[in-house]
Order: sequence, then C-alpha cells, then structure tokens
Amino acid sequence: METAIKYFTIFGGLDINIDTTVPLKELIEKEILNKYSYLRNEITLFTGGYSVDQALLSGIALGDRRTNSSFKRAFITFEEGMKCVEKLSDRGIIEVESSQHFITKQRGDSKVSKKLLFTTPFLRFWYAFVSPIYKGIKEGKYDEFYKNFENRKAEFTSFVFEELSLELLTDLYKEDKLKNSGKYWDEKNNIDLIAKTTSGKLIAASCKYISSKMKKSELTNLKNTCKEIGFEPDIFVLFTNNGFSNELKSLKGDNLKLYTEKSFKTLLKD
Repeated sequence: METAIKYFTIFGGLDINIDTTVPLKELIEKEILNKYSYLRNEITLFTGGYSVDQALLSGIALGDRRTNSSFKRAFITFEEGMKCVEKLSDRGIIEVESSQHFITKQRGDSKVSKKLLFTTPFLRFWYAFVSPIYKGIKEGKYDEFYKNFENRKAEFTSFVFEELSLELLTDLYKEDKLKNSGKYWDEKNNIDLIAKTTSGKLIAASCKYISSKMKKSELTNLKNTCKEIGFEPDIFVLFTNNGFSNELKSLKGDNLKLYTEKSFKTLLKD
C-alpha cells in the first residue's frame, strides 16, 4: 500500500497504466522526463500556457499553498493573482480551499489566507519539480531534477497522504456520514483534518507520513492545538504510514482511532 501511495503521489491524474513493480525513478524517467516535450504541449493546452499562470502554479506547488505566499512566489499582485485563480479554477486545474473555522465554532479571521489545491497529484508534481527547471530536462539533463526530488519527496508525499486520509475518514464514517470536513488553520495553529458527523460528533485528526513510528507526543500536540483554539473533539484520529508506538496503541479506544497504511486498502476497493 505504501508503494501505491508513493506512485499515486506522482502519477495520479496522468492517463497512463502504471506498473508499480518498476522502480519509481525508472518510471519517472520513462513516463515523464523522457516525454517532456509531449507532456508540456498537453499541459500547455490544458492550462492555457500564459506565463503568469505558469508562475502561479509553480508558486502553489513549491510553497505552503496560501494565496498570499503563492502570489509572492509568482511575483504578482493580489489582484492579478486572484484573476489567475479564477481562470485556473474555471479550467479545473486548481481549487480554492478555506479553513474550516465554522466546525470549531470559531469566527473566520479575514486575515487568514485561503489555500490553493491542485485537482490532480500529477499537475502538482509537474509544477513542483519539472516546470521550474525545464531547460535542463528538455536537454536530457536530469541531475538537478533528481536532487530536488530527493530533497523534497517526503514533504511532497505528506500532502497527498493528508488528502487520502480525508478520503479514508469519509469512507470510515459511512453510517454517521461526515456533514462537514476539511483542514483548519489560522495565523498560529494548524490541524491536518477536522470534521463534524451528521449526528454532531466532532473529529480532529493528524496525518503524518514519516520514517518512524508515530509516538504519543503527536496526540499530545494535537490535543494542545485543539485546546489553544477552543475546539473540543469527541474523537481523535491518527493516520500514519509506519505504525504506532506501543504507548500510543494502548490508548486506542472509542475516543482515539489509529490507522496505518494498511487501512487505505479500502480506497482501492472503492
């Protein structure tokens, strides 16, 4: 399942058959880097190819996804940026995401930026790792690409893991369906996922794609963040790819749910 997540992080949304028995590096080179010119033409047709739009898409892919910081990375004004966002949203390339303040019964802070979300993992991958260094890739020089990818692939995969965790959470609550769900952020705090079920139960979740087992400190941090913003969840949920410490597993119960990568197999069935 971990292999499936890694490959989906890159190829999700790209209309090709993926053989996960082929090493990831080899597949990236064969299906993306060696086909740069063809894919660039296809993506340009889809996105419109305007230089300002391309700059913004790379700004989103390389940053924290907040509108203000994405516009700064693209060296465009807020007004110009919002025009690009509207255009790219209409094309189905990105979506605008708002912090779910209302689930926590907090007032939405007008100073808190919205976030911008790619509709497919592949486009995010392209604008994070391929488009910014296209000259070298076009010439068949891939060293810079591999260096950048190795340095950022864990962080890059973590975001997609969060998105998949939300899909799994939705699937887990089929009986008491999620009425509202999403992410929470403000100027100081961040919660990976929060949700409210049809029956009114409140959920706070942490999703971490890490190289070691998740420890109790992650639960403590989540609880402290909820306390800081005045949010009182009925259920805490932890998602991770590498398992949990024995101390954390001993706390599992009605108010604490733990899910590893094996749990994501249900998404493949769906």
